[in-house]
Amino acid sequence: MSAATFALAGNPNSGKTTLFNSLTGGNQHVGNYPGVTVEKKEGYCLYKGQKIKIVDIPGTYSLTAYSLEEKVARDFLVNEKPNAVIDIIDASNLERNLYLTLQFMEMGVPVILALNMIDVAKKRGVHINTEKLSQLFGVPVVTTVARRGEGKEELLAAVAETLDSQIATQELNISYGHDIDNALKEMEREILDKDFLTETYKARWTALKYLENDQQIKSLGQQEDASLSEKLEAIVRNVTDHLNVTLGCYPEAVIADHRYGFIKSILQQNVLTVNYDINRLYLSDKIDKILTNKFIGPLVMLSVIWGLYQFTFTYSEMPVGWFESFFGWLGGIADTYMPDGMVKSLVISGIIDGVGGVLGFVPLIMFMFFGISFIEDSGYMARMAFMLDRIFRIFGLHGSSVMPFIVSGGIAGGCAVPGVMATRTLKSPRERLATLLTVPFMNCGAKLPVFALLVAAFFTAKQALVMFLITIGAWVGALLVARLLRSTVIKGESTPFVMELPPYRMPTLKGVLIHTWNRTWQYIKKAGTVILGISIVLWAFMTFPGLPQTKLAQYESERQAFLNANQAINADLESSLSPVELSPAAIHLQKKLNELSAAEAQEALQYSFAGRLGQALEPVSRFAGFDWRTNIALVGGFAAKEVVVSTLGTAYSLGEIDPEATDSLGEKLAASPNWSPLTAAALIIFIMFYSPCFVTVVCIAREAGSWKWGLFSMALNTLLASMLAISVFQVGRLLGF
Repeated sequence: MSAATFALAGNPNSGKTTLFNSLTGGNQHVGNYPGVTVEKKEGYCLYKGQKIKIVDIPGTYSLTAYSLEEKVARDFLVNEKPNAVIDIIDASNLERNLYLTLQFMEMGVPVILALNMIDVAKKRGVHINTEKLSQLFGVPVVTTVARRGEGKEELLAAVAETLDSQIATQELNISYGHDIDNALKEMEREILDKDFLTETYKARWTALKYLENDQQIKSLGQQEDASLSEKLEAIVRNVTDHLNVTLGCYPEAVIADHRYGFIKSILQQNVLTVNYDINRLYLSDKIDKILTNKFIGPLVMLSVIWGLYQFTFTYSEMPVGWFESFFGWLGGIADTYMPDGMVKSLVISGIIDGVGGVLGFVPLIMFMFFGISFIEDSGYMARMAFMLDRIFRIFGLHGSSVMPFIVSGGIAGGCAVPGVMATRTLKSPRERLATLLTVPFMNCGAKLPVFALLVAAFFTAKQALVMFLITIGAWVGALLVARLLRSTVIKGESTPFVMELPPYRMPTLKGVLIHTWNRTWQYIKKAGTVILGISIVLWAFMTFPGLPQTKLAQYESERQAFLNANQAINADLESSLSPVELSPAAIHLQKKLNELSAAEAQEALQYSFAGRLGQALEPVSRFAGFDWRTNIALVGGFAAKEVVVSTLGTAYSLGEIDPEATDSLGEKLAASPNWSPLTAAALIIFIMFYSPCFVTVVCIAREAGSWKWGLFSMALNTLLASMLAISVFQVGRLLGF
């Protein structure tokens, strides 16, 4: 059965993705800050035997390709040609939302209007005559409350009716005033005469895009017919010069004004009635007077972050212990039943201790994401971005930089890759470059297991406080580096910032759990694929080439000599079924044999490819308190930061004194003479700031348009991390820590 395709479109924060989940049962993340949907998502639903494909395209305010969201949305409509667009409208903000509707209709795309959050509109005294609105626009109009599933059946009925009737929406030909109308007619005539881009776009719409200075359309025009494109641009220049002289503005502003004027004329025809007290503040406004106050707001924000970490560590401690015990038990089972050899080493040291070290933090990650999802869905995340804008301007960044920082892990648990890609929405090249070079400093989800491991092992009594300080430290470091970059290699003035604050909403348990699971599942999948592969490769680097035969023979000779010298005790050891039955002499012999095996494993690890690299770096790294095994983990972290945990797990598993010990990695580190709280603090600082993972470096190079910026990021971050880690460790030693 072929499926009809409908695009789900609308402004950010209109409830578009919530409606998508309601219609399709899809589990896409729902957030309350602009630009949450970077890629299109699709799902299917069945209505009266008709299979319907729903595509959730990015939230956008316009179809002029100024931002990534606008370009993706428009390209889908042009290239995929859906049967119709389901335009999700925030019913409490009808005038602004209808601006996008006009642009759909100007493209000649069939439209179904879904007036969402109608319950909020009614509470605010907003009453909409949907029949009149449908009549004036000539499109179906349905009211919905997406988060409660209200209006879903009516919307699907409108979709089915659109398929049955096959009636396309009529194109709107809005008058934009004498000057622009004349220019449009002249340009439209030229376009039709030469069939200029007419296979893809309507002639009038193409002319409008030239007047709106749409770079994508102008670029396509140059490729299609450079001569005609230049002629159209000459017409635009003439009307622009005339408008500058007579009105003091550009064509884009005049077009926007006339669109809003058209919308107002529609709404004034008994479509919209608003009954409210002019002195009344809505609940969101009342809350914002406190939460966004320049004095109280930052204190509340810091308290929320503190509470997030307190909640995470308090409630995840027990399940994390269960996971650690499980992987310890699993390693013991493998050690008992698998024959000695390379495969056993791979399974225990490479897979169980490597991947298990990362998966052991699944409960902590889950609780962290639960808290973050609650903050996002409540609408408070956007307020945090709003307050941070005041700080960002001081450091030469744009307010729009807040979102890439938060997406990258500004609160915790994000990823620098989408954070770097999110910088596309910044229009200033300098601010964009400064942002994409500093977002990797945020505490992404890959760094969290490393921090959680070290904090739990060395700062047990103050876990929430230390994680809170790590978050603040990441922000402070990123902003200071941004200020340095904006004052030296990326000079320029900051541009102003305007951001929409969505209304506060009570998050639903179902929604928060869906978001939590989606993010946790991504973490688990990464551990089962990327981290597993890297762990196996690093295990091989830490295992091969193996000790020379002369060394192996030397250890075997020492072992046999020791056993021969203690033949009677060895017989007692071999005949005993339980350690309880052993004599003190036999226990001493077993301990000596274990120490000899551990010395052999330790030397084999040092002799391996990874061990040699770690030792080569140790003359420098020891100033920060890092031994060669830590160096191996940090080198692995260039591939993915989670690998730091798995590599430490493998390194300490290969070289542990008691091969049958089931201690967790944290316990092994805490018991190691090479580790201390000061060493852990220096390593935390280093991991906070050192080179982004390889995928992020590639993204930086691609987004910046040059590999030099990707390499610059690696060099700058690693140099900064080294200086800070060495300073912390050396100053700490001087102070007696």
